[in-house]
Amino acid sequence: MSEAKRMDPMSGEKVEVDGVYENEAGQAQKLQRGDVFPSDLILGETEWTLTEFAFDNHHEGRTDPRLVPKENDTDKIGKIDHPRRQMAPGKK
Repeated sequence: MSEAKRMDPMSGEKVEVDGVYENEAGQAQKLQRGDVFPSDLILGETEWTLTEFAFDNHHEGRTDPRLVPKENDTDKIGKIDHPRRQMAPGKK
């Protein structure tokens, strides 16, 4: 389905994916599968957009801080600091 024809979930519908959702007013709320999208007290029924997935096994969806190179880290070569960085031949 194209991005233009996609419809975001509305208040009252069931949540299908665990994550953080944001409504039209910019209010974020963490919802789990099976919950019902709440309506806003002022706006009533609102559209909800998924802004962040919830990962139980990956530190709430954020990169493990041990893998991020620090300014004074001596082992920067062993850590990937750029998504397109290649390892030298024979160092796999």
